[in-house]
Amino acid sequence: MTDTWEARLPSHVWIMAAVRHCHREGYPAFVVRKGERTTGLALVKVNRLDGSAAVYVQQRDLDGVLGWLPIFAEGSAEDSKAEDYIARSVKRDPDLWVIEVERADGGNPFAGREIAL
Repeated sequence: MTDTWEARLPSHVWIMAAVRHCHREGYPAFVVRKGERTTGLALVKVNRLDGSAAVYVQQRDLDGVLGWLPIFAEGSAEDSKAEDYIARSVKRDPDLWVIEVERADGGNPFAGREIAL
């Protein structure tokens, strides 16, 4: 187990805190799908408000540290492509949380450590 805060807080606690933080910063954020309450990983869809979306998925690196992996190498894709990816991800991992944020720049408001493609 790592010494990071992610390893100690249940998923539902830090996700709801992150959603509230987005609201305070002026970015609408919604939990679209609740996953496993204590250990579920998160996927963030950032709606760019122009028909495109960026998607970031939470992953552990080789040291077990959580980070964010951007799904589309170009940064974003058509909204329908993002939704297809999310549907496949939920099918593979029923414990997954899905959060949607509206942010025109496409940046991940939950970002901390980003994992390179």
